[in-house]
Amino acid sequence: MSLLPFAIYISFAGALLALLAGRSPAASRVIALLSAAAAWGVTLTAAFDFTPTDIPADLVDVSWIPAIGARYHLAADGISLTLVVLTGLAATAGVLFSWNITQRAGEFFALYLTLIAGVYGVFLSADAFLFFVFYEIAIVPKYFLIAKWGSTNREYAAMKLVLYSFVGSALVMAGLLCAYGVTGAGSFDLADLAFAVGRLAAGWQVFLFALVFFGFAVLAGLWPFHTWAPTGHVAAPTAASMLLAGVVMKLGAYGCLRVGMGVFAGGFAFWQPLIAVLALVGILYAGFVALAQDDLKFVVGYSSVSHMGFVMLGLAACNERALSGAVLQMFSHGVIAGLLFAVVGRMIYERTHTRQLDALRKLPLHRLLPFAAFTFVIAGFASMGMPGFSGFPAELSILVGAWRHAPLWALVAAPGVLLAAAFTLRAVQLAFFGKTGPGAAPAAALPPITLPERLGALLLIAAVILVGLAPGLLLNWIQPALDSQFFRPLFP
Repeated sequence: MSLLPFAIYISFAGALLALLAGRSPAASRVIALLSAAAAWGVTLTAAFDFTPTDIPADLVDVSWIPAIGARYHLAADGISLTLVVLTGLAATAGVLFSWNITQRAGEFFALYLTLIAGVYGVFLSADAFLFFVFYEIAIVPKYFLIAKWGSTNREYAAMKLVLYSFVGSALVMAGLLCAYGVTGAGSFDLADLAFAVGRLAAGWQVFLFALVFFGFAVLAGLWPFHTWAPTGHVAAPTAASMLLAGVVMKLGAYGCLRVGMGVFAGGFAFWQPLIAVLALVGILYAGFVALAQDDLKFVVGYSSVSHMGFVMLGLAACNERALSGAVLQMFSHGVIAGLLFAVVGRMIYERTHTRQLDALRKLPLHRLLPFAAFTFVIAGFASMGMPGFSGFPAELSILVGAWRHAPLWALVAAPGVLLAAAFTLRAVQLAFFGKTGPGAAPAAALPPITLPERLGALLLIAAVILVGLAPGLLLNWIQPALDSQFFRPLFP
């Protein structure tokens, strides 16, 4: 476990080296791949050595800004370990799917690895001020990745992402500073701050919870704060789309759980019904919108909003089954969304130059790009929650947990699974198994799927199947963490 901080340091060092090697795209790519893989290797090594416990393991704890009591305090439990493993996997696969980047490749991979370092930092931070600093480090590079290397209204999408993110960040910072000042805690340590906030009057706790939780919920894609997500997904380059859906949206959900609910537990009960309603609306609304889309990347973008709605429903239900399902869904959706965006953005769009279903249905892509068709079908099955894939145990745990808290919530959410099946099957049919007879476009040969693309896809497919067949691998980490003193005030 003590090696985990090196995932942050390796990523920052890789970003610097990639920038210095900017004149050579090949060198930048190799540096990025080695850095991402090395950081992922660190997380896997820590995972093999991890003993599930209800006490977070301190990794680093030194004074940082003594004047305000901020510390460079990193710690890990089963929840954070699950998400850093996801980050390493998504980062490595993302580099493989960016092997074609030649325009200012050094800058691209420097920003990419800086974002990854920030994500690692967020998941490992045990100090609220440090958490916020890493949170901002993870968000800022997204603007440049989309604005410089994106497509389809990239400047608008990048600005919308930054605007929404900074509004959410402003709410979070206001809540944390207010809590720090009102409580007189003298420390930003999450455990110390939670203890101090717990002694405040109920009105203060309700107010502060709203600022922090809904500030983070913006980045998590909670309806109606979700509109930045599909636009950003569509405009972003493939690797950035994979990270945006795969790990950046998880930063928001993790912030809601770790800081919003963990530190401000006393205010949760007041807002719990509203959180559930917004989550349920997001599941169904985004599902229906995805069903009506003609752009395949928009289908995947809105499906991400719908699936993140299940995460937020799990947080709202707030029992151990629902919360463990929510964390498992963060991992599952991170892998599935990354796989779907990789197929759409890299395997299909880069070869056909279209994402429109009306155009794709005239191409027999199942014959022209059989590996892409296979990969999309696997990812689609997982997204639909089919048994044997990671989406099944995650969504089942959330629905069971929701049923235990409020059966009506589970009944309202259940059609979201059917909607996922509907828009996924529609996308598979139109994009890959369209016309092959009269009316079909000439079946011109398309560039074959490259080795890096195949390797990236196989890594993600392996994770989807492994967790689907053995969800206990992650649940055995997650559940003890929910038994910790930090989360215990959430449970009746």
